[in-house]
Amino acid sequence: MFSSEMFLLVAQGFLESLYMTVISTTLAYVFGLPIGIILVITDKEGIKPSPVVNRIIGGIVNILRSVPFIILLVAVMPITRAIVGTTIGSTATIVPLVIASAPFIARLVESSLKEVDKGVIEASLSMGATTFQIVYKVMIPEAKPSLITGAAIATTTILSYSAMSGFVGGGGLGTIAINYGYYRSKTDIMLVMVAILVLIVQIFQEIGDFISRKSDKRIK
Repeated sequence: MFSSEMFLLVAQGFLESLYMTVISTTLAYVFGLPIGIILVITDKEGIKPSPVVNRIIGGIVNILRSVPFIILLVAVMPITRAIVGTTIGSTATIVPLVIASAPFIARLVESSLKEVDKGVIEASLSMGATTFQIVYKVMIPEAKPSLITGAAIATTTILSYSAMSGFVGGGGLGTIAINYGYYRSKTDIMLVMVAILVLIVQIFQEIGDFISRKSDKRIK
């Protein structure tokens, strides 16, 4: 277990897990953030109420969120192969990670933006602010601490998803835990991979909490 080859393998798995998590989180926010904003804007109490649009987008988000990741991972293999040319490896895993995470992030964003004081929004509307200005100059700045906390939660969730991809050769620490720990009945290797994953989760969570506290205007 403690051979130089295993240390190199773990180091590679660690970097692959970070790569999948960071890239997937970034891309998931590219899609999830605007979807969450649209859900808030088109809500019945939103700036531009649109029940039909809200219901359609909300329905799609709910459907994707309800599919277990391991099933989604297999179901979108044709899409993954069409985009990256393969279904194996850390880069290929990013595709299902983004598809699974974007709806989750959209709901996190929606929840955070709905926490903004409606009085602030109404005051902005009375001063003639546009929808774009209200979203990006009022709602997002006001909800920043909650959005950052949500980002930390999303990142740790995506990390756990990436570990699941080990069952289909997705790369990272999950693959090492499955191939070298589970299939070879080496519990010690599996426990070490779990410990590393827990450590990464703690680091991401602590960083997110720290940034959230620093950006919260209510905390002096």
